[in-house]
Amino acid sequence: MQQLSITEVEYVAHRLAKAWLSWDEPIPDFDTRFPNILESCIATPFQSFGKKAAYSGLIGKGAILFYLMIKNHPFRNGNKRIAVTTLLVFLYKNKKWLRVDEREFYNFAKWVAESSPKFRIETIAAISKFIKTYMIKI
Repeated sequence: MQQLSITEVEYVAHRLAKAWLSWDEPIPDFDTRFPNILESCIATPFQSFGKKAAYSGLIGKGAILFYLMIKNHPFRNGNKRIAVTTLLVFLYKNKKWLRVDEREFYNFAKWVAESSPKFRIETIAAISKFIKTYMIKI
């Protein structure tokens, strides 16, 4: 399974989100991100304990990646847009894609952002279901 690097998030996900996903507020430059939070967001899906993956499969890893990119706020602004593009880049690297209406994807990202941390497990499960529902092979 292909992982994401900081370079890919900067050059692909961040730039695509900044250029193509123009929602309410601008996305600041990449170098204004909060130190080490982005690194943690993209490393966490691949953590293991006792040789057992903490998050299993492409969907599990994609779900926690999307959740953390939104909830941990690695950027000063644009976290939902960058989370959307980061998830798409991660899936693309693994020969998958999401066939979903842009407005529905945005509304889902907004719902995740507004979700209570008390329901973290349930929210990640909902993200997994969302990915599974719309994921296609490319």
